[in-house]
Amino acid sequence: MLAHIQSTLDVLGQPAGLSALANLRHGVEKESLRIDPEGRLALTSHPQGLGAALTHDCITTDFSESLMEFITPVAGDPAATVRTLEDIHTFIYSQLPREELLWTSSMPCVLPDGSEIPLARYGSSNIATLKTLYRRGLGFRYGRTMQTIAGIHFNFSLPDSLWQLLQTREGNDEPLEVFRTARYFALIRNFRRSAWLLLYLFGASPALCRSFVRHTPNHGLEPWDEASLYLPYATSLRMGDLGYTSKAQAGLGISYNSVGEYTDGLLRAIQTPYEPYLAFSTDDGSPAQVNPNILQMEAEFYSTIRPKRIPAKGERPVTALRKHGVEYIEVRCLDLNPFLAVGIDEETMHFLSGFLLYCALQPSPPSHGGEYAEIDMNHKAVVRRGREPGLMLLRQGQALTLQGWAHEILDGVAAIAELLDKATGKPLHGAATAIQRAKVQDSVLTPSARVLERMRELKTSYFRFAMNQSLANSDFFRARQLPPERQQDFLQRSARSIEQQRAIEQADTVDFTSFLQQFNAH
Repeated sequence: MLAHIQSTLDVLGQPAGLSALANLRHGVEKESLRIDPEGRLALTSHPQGLGAALTHDCITTDFSESLMEFITPVAGDPAATVRTLEDIHTFIYSQLPREELLWTSSMPCVLPDGSEIPLARYGSSNIATLKTLYRRGLGFRYGRTMQTIAGIHFNFSLPDSLWQLLQTREGNDEPLEVFRTARYFALIRNFRRSAWLLLYLFGASPALCRSFVRHTPNHGLEPWDEASLYLPYATSLRMGDLGYTSKAQAGLGISYNSVGEYTDGLLRAIQTPYEPYLAFSTDDGSPAQVNPNILQMEAEFYSTIRPKRIPAKGERPVTALRKHGVEYIEVRCLDLNPFLAVGIDEETMHFLSGFLLYCALQPSPPSHGGEYAEIDMNHKAVVRRGREPGLMLLRQGQALTLQGWAHEILDGVAAIAELLDKATGKPLHGAATAIQRAKVQDSVLTPSARVLERMRELKTSYFRFAMNQSLANSDFFRARQLPPERQQDFLQRSARSIEQQRAIEQADTVDFTSFLQQFNAH
């Protein structure tokens, strides 16, 4: 497949192309559970010293008060992103109670009954109440236990200068926005065809605590010990049937062939009632969910990758995407690496940039129902059996080995990595790709295999393994000191976010019932 893009690589190898390649941009959103000293979910509120989760620019919460999310600014250098994440963690530990720490793994700690998992709260404004109501709906639909899974989202964009080079080379005279959006969807289609490789390379959740599946009798897992379950060749149980799954969404068949087809599918799901959801109710008669439709809103659509555009104030994300096209893409299938202090490293980000550029440059024919089924089968096979010797996958109806297909992809990524190294003047992308190739040649090197090997070495449970890693990270960050000006910057951000939340609360002009009606009508 490398021959299909060689002429494009030749163009990108010229000075203008190398200049564009030096300007790839990325950002990271990282989730982590707060836990108590016994490794149980912390049931306390979001710490006051961390500011307002509604308005803080880099520290917020996801589903629960206990599920924190850290957001880095857009950057070009993965080293800078790792430093930012380290600083955020250091500041957080300076504000956490001494008895709390952050869980390092994607699959959660020892959990209480789902009803005891606290929903995230964002204040008294209408938008804050909507965010909590959305989470209440997720709890009814999928169970609160499932929503405690943590992961890393990698946001990625190509500069307009690169899109312009490609557009000129192809003789395309459409508006740049139209061309760029179509090519981002081409990237997404190729990513979905190859995303199983990321599950293999970076999956780090081959085991979990029994408490996670206490209400799931047919989980298909094997006992590790009295406290843990696992699968011997699993890579990322977080991304399988025990993780983000939905019967209501299973039949959506949302198309990635164009922005129009994609947004049409999302809008249908947002506007179509789902009968089982009509039965949800609360004891006090307050709303149980934003609406009883297949999707309450766009964010509920589960996918390994999403096209994204930052909406204007008051604009729905699906409307912004439909009107203005794709601004960047969000990769959503990365586990936290429990062996890394912040869950991800520079090497991973360098590889992801090369991999995503490979997906952008390869030919990408439209997808269809048969290919969607293949993608789903490959995904499920790698989640549960990714390190199984001789595992076979399907591509266009033909069976081929995981290793053979992986090496084919890595050949293409390596060629792109060579250009990226030339563009940046650093041999980092090629080195990162070589490390991933070693994992394909020897599955023992994958994070999922390393997790099980460490559990085996220590003769310990999944919980004790993850707790040990969490305690080590806590010691590291509590001992780390931010420069005074950096600490002061974080304190000012927290204070500013609280002021912004108050301003939003004071600006409301309608009651929540009216606000919710307007939101659903819009």
